[in-house]
Amino acid sequence: MNPLLEKLQPYPFEKLRRLLDGATGNKNLKPINLQIGEPKHPTPELVTTALVRALDGLSVYPLTAGLPELREAIAGWLARRYSIPKPDPATQVLPVNGTREALFAFAQTILSPGENAKVVCPNPFYQIYEGAAILGGATPVYGQPGSEGAWAGVQLVYACSPANPSGAVMSLEDWKRLFELSDRHGFVIASDECYSEIYFDRPPLGALEAAHKLGRTGYEKLVVFSSLSKRSNCPGMRSGFAAGDAALLKKFLLYRTYHGSAMSLSVQHASIAAWNDEAHVVENRRLYAAKFQASLPLLKKPVEAEMPEGGFYIWMRTPIDDAEFVRRLYIDTNVLGLPGSYLAREEHDGRNPGRNRVRLALVAPLDECVEAVNRISQFARQL
Repeated sequence: MNPLLEKLQPYPFEKLRRLLDGATGNKNLKPINLQIGEPKHPTPELVTTALVRALDGLSVYPLTAGLPELREAIAGWLARRYSIPKPDPATQVLPVNGTREALFAFAQTILSPGENAKVVCPNPFYQIYEGAAILGGATPVYGQPGSEGAWAGVQLVYACSPANPSGAVMSLEDWKRLFELSDRHGFVIASDECYSEIYFDRPPLGALEAAHKLGRTGYEKLVVFSSLSKRSNCPGMRSGFAAGDAALLKKFLLYRTYHGSAMSLSVQHASIAAWNDEAHVVENRRLYAAKFQASLPLLKKPVEAEMPEGGFYIWMRTPIDDAEFVRRLYIDTNVLGLPGSYLAREEHDGRNPGRNRVRLALVAPLDECVEAVNRISQFARQL
């Protein structure tokens, strides 16, 4: 048995199940689940229609590299979305089965295990980064290393913008500093951009866009990951892409060929339809914006939250321990959120940046989101 498996921590939702063991939600109130970031808006008809029309693709073994038409559609979308020269569909774009699988597998391609191998993760973070680092034989580093010397041994850095759970977006200056660190220390950057199309003011800056603005042609040591799950409300399709450094993607394709990661032809055709259409994405943003506009003003002291720059999470402050808040909130109001400390780790200074925070995913219908936030506010005022 792989001994590294023993180093994996329980997933946040497993921790939540343990927290709520023996607890019962208020039976007088309808249960409202805001704990998990699973899109609930309908999958666009143009996607389901394309999928059904391509069902004969189920009888064919797909290539890991994907259809040229899909790579072309993704490259075209990247050029339109980020105002960059169109990436080479043959060498700079690779279809993947959703960002979760690809973000994990990419680390297995990049990492050279050793005593000093490190992977830097944002903090709070998506737990796949941590698991990928550990099973790749590296040590996760949570948050930015505290000194220049602490970057020694870093082989991979995960970036996430807009961030899960805070919704913060990296600026051009942030990217400039990260690229300079990569140049000095030689690490690869994996940019998780699965929330890039859910925003409320301006489109978030992407890593390829930042690299282009800074004159970094070829995207050396940079690969971005995005998917249709949040953008197009089809998480069950498991469809996304990796794009960037052609040399890294060539090695990633080799790994994936052995890993058995080819995307079904039926899903590829549905994905082409999704990447080539923006109308449904605009409508999706409108629906999320309406939820934030209706919900955020209801959160008052002692619970508060700010409007995120992107994503569909409320990153709410709590007046008491976040896990205790979530447990009591469930018992009293039948509303489920996720303790922020479950999404983070203690940093070198001993601080857990998720402590006294709760993540609320505004994925339920508008009326349920408003009802949930009203219950949360009333509960908090009683504390």
